[in-house]
Amino acid sequence: MSSTADVIILGAGIVGAACARACASRGLKTLVVDSGFVGGGATAAGMGHIVAMDDSPAQLTLTRYSQQLWHALAPGLPPEVEFEQCGTLWVAADAEEMEEVRRKCALYESSGIPAEILDAHALAQAEPQLARPLAGALLVPSDAVLYPPSAAAFLMRTAMEAGARLLAPQQVLSAANGRVRLASGEELHAARIVNACGADSVALLPELPIRKRKGHLVITDRYPGFLHHQLVELGYLRSAHAVAADSVAFNVQPRKTGQILIGSSREFGAEDASIHHSLLAAMVARAQQYLPRLADLDAIRVWTGFRAATPDKLPLIGTWPKDDSLFLATGHEGLGITTSLATARLLVALLLNEEPPIPAEPYLPARFLSRSAQENRIFAHAPEQSHA
Repeated sequence: MSSTADVIILGAGIVGAACARACASRGLKTLVVDSGFVGGGATAAGMGHIVAMDDSPAQLTLTRYSQQLWHALAPGLPPEVEFEQCGTLWVAADAEEMEEVRRKCALYESSGIPAEILDAHALAQAEPQLARPLAGALLVPSDAVLYPPSAAAFLMRTAMEAGARLLAPQQVLSAANGRVRLASGEELHAARIVNACGADSVALLPELPIRKRKGHLVITDRYPGFLHHQLVELGYLRSAHAVAADSVAFNVQPRKTGQILIGSSREFGAEDASIHHSLLAAMVARAQQYLPRLADLDAIRVWTGFRAATPDKLPLIGTWPKDDSLFLATGHEGLGITTSLATARLLVALLLNEEPPIPAEPYLPARFLSRSAQENRIFAHAPEQSHA
């Protein structure tokens, strides 16, 4: 049995769903294939932080552009997406971290991102549950949160309303040269195939410089008013975004339900989804250093997920140079929720040979072809390393 389309998108997480919506809205005959369900995988495991991040200029450009797209889309989002512009407080524990607050504030303001420096007193007023003393914080009011599975479902639903089709659950065996083979025996054909499979992308293209990063999250029962902003420690920039080694960092999020979502951990080398109890304990202990009263709250669920990490912490968006039928929309690590809409806009521009809305070069997969396949495999399977 055979089926044809203009574009076949592999993966129905939030990135794949956003790409399907963008393709279908441009009149492309779009087919989406997933081995599970819409909004599964890393999407279901994510925090849902729509955040501007500045680990590199290219990361800031992509996250800021995508954040603007989310804000434009927000009025049309259904209530179950739980979109809320709560803002982020980047919390500084000491004078050294306050220097980072000032640097970050200047960078954001120069990039057109509203930001405000809070001293210790203003921080205590903004979030009374925080431990004291803390040096202060950077408030980024344009940051938001949402519920990722519902957001992915909305994007896929609107894609299907625009004409996209969904095949799920269907296991993909191979995807190359305009052909997708399914475990069912069916063969699909398209001029363009988009690999949006996240951490599982390497199963279809082993050359990809992608490595799995496992993360833990905890969610509490409902405590309305306990927390008002997404809270992230400045140390998150050093720990959670390191390219090797296990780490934990203070990162908590208020939900519209009144629940508190607690992160975050990053773990390389894990292939199973089981709870790493010592790492989980370290993550919770870190959170309680900043929010001591978390110890009084009841946790109702703990889960893990796998993120797709690349060596330069930027996603792979665009054609795979060794196969002009194959495009990538993967490698977003912990920023897939934020950058899904921008990824989709970039992808469609590249598919249609149009001028991209932001420069595409930093995200093109070709940037890794100067590295040997062996170097990429070394990154994907590197042993754990310690770091300062």
